[in-house]
Amino acid sequence: MPKMKTNSGAKKRFSITGTGRIRRNCAFKNHILTHKTRKRKRLLRMPALVSVADEQNIKRLLCLR
Repeated sequence: MPKMKTNSGAKKRFSITGTGRIRRNCAFKNHILTHKTRKRKRLLRMPALVSVADEQNIKRLLCLR
């Protein structure tokens, strides 16, 4: 059986933490930023963790299990 290919889009968007969770960037930070508050834009800069419900699908894309 051939090797599994990692999904290139997922490879660029997600990274694995030391404890095995999946880190992602926040959405809604690209354009139309004038009406968003300074606090909201600052909080969107920080990475977030993928929800437990979506972890299995993303791990499949990254060929982790």
